[in-house]
Amino acid sequence: MYRLVINMIGIILLISTVLYSQNEENIAEFTPDFKFTEGIFFDFAQVRNNNPIPKARILTAIDFNDSEFFKDVLDKDVIYYYDEYGMRNEVKKDNIWGYSRNGVLYIQLKDGFHRITIVGGICHFVAFIKIYETRYYDPYFYRSYYYDYFHYPSRRSTYAKTELRQYMLDFESGKIMEYNYSNVGLALMRDAELHDEYIKLSRRKRKQLKFMYIRKFNKRNPVYLPVK
Repeated sequence: MYRLVINMIGIILLISTVLYSQNEENIAEFTPDFKFTEGIFFDFAQVRNNNPIPKARILTAIDFNDSEFFKDVLDKDVIYYYDEYGMRNEVKKDNIWGYSRNGVLYIQLKDGFHRITIVGGICHFVAFIKIYETRYYDPYFYRSYYYDYFHYPSRRSTYAKTELRQYMLDFESGKIMEYNYSNVGLALMRDAELHDEYIKLSRRKRKQLKFMYIRKFNKRNPVYLPVK
């Protein structure tokens, strides 16, 4: 009986070791070398689980091997796909979180998809954002004072311009924030020691060292994701 108990304990320990090893092999640290499974992410939960809708389930005539596959698919306002049960569904492009191409993550923001360049617990990316502004034009502004009695309302016109802006992605909550020293301080709050260190800096130093503290945070607080 004693030997049987010992053998059973040995078997249980062996099974636990195998399962633990399998779990270790199925996750990886979220570093610049991490490769996301290729496909379209509907929401941030799918990103965290590294579980996108793969190309094979997207209903399209575009060649899967086409280097512009995702660009062409996402040029449409609606994307059709098959779910895990083989049922046809659709999703509006505006409701898509982003996609992964060649293992690299792209996030949708302001009608565009942008590559996430710095990865970890706090991600960073740049985006070209289209801004619409209103300009007022008075055709009589430079006329002489004789026209004061016959003045007409100024004309209004709207024009678009593109600006380069920087953003952060909190990889725990999925929240997107503008990249500035105030928001960096908020993002660092998950590491109390690092946050206190950053807040004690002068405003000038906080502006200068934003990137450094993001990298510090990511090194101290690694994120692990499933590997498919």
